Amino acid sequence: MGLWEAMRARSRPKRNNLDALFLLPSAAITLQTSLGFTPVGSGSVCYRSAVGAGFAQAQDDVVALLRDDAEAPEVTLTQDSYGFTWLVVDGDPADVSGLCTDLHAVNTTLELNGFASGLLCSTMPFTNPAGQRFVLVYLYKQGTFYAFAPSGPQQRDNLLEITVRDTLAPELPMEQDLQRWMALWDAPGL
Repeated sequence: MGLWEAMRARSRPKRNNLDALFLLPSAAITLQTSLGFTPVGSGSVCYRSAVGAGFAQAQDDVVALLRDDAEAPEVTLTQDSYGFTWLVVDGDPADVSGLCTDLHAVNTTLELNGFASGLLCSTMPFTNPAGQRFVLVYLYKQGTFYAFAPSGPQQRDNLLEITVRDTLAPELPMEQDLQRWMALWDAPGL
């Protein structure tokens, strides 16, 4: 924070770092070896849709970009009960790098077309042989990750969430403010 911002009691907003998504393949290996969780093979980007032809064209472009790949993943668009759009990419669970590239492309395309203010988060679900699931969430506006682990209707497995945070802290920029750990009850993959 500079002197002028300090005098006005304002700080600059934290800048996202979409390249942090490319840290997920090594984090997936850590999760598998340390905790026994493996990627499900899907991921999603959550955003608030904008009205107008420009946004519709940008969304169509990113879907076409993903589907034009020779080994195209399945791409679907859904809307949750809060009005957010989820662009879901389903692919090979072993190709975490490819999935990260797809999620990065979606975020970047929307950002470059002027719709960054609508981006909320990107998610990647994980599961273990016992059937436990959690989703690793990248908060777009914070540039940080956190784990969301539902354990039942409107219940969270806080111990698993904290364990994932502590396990991945050396590899990923983990969100330290627990108030930002939003519950994503309608998230695809859970």
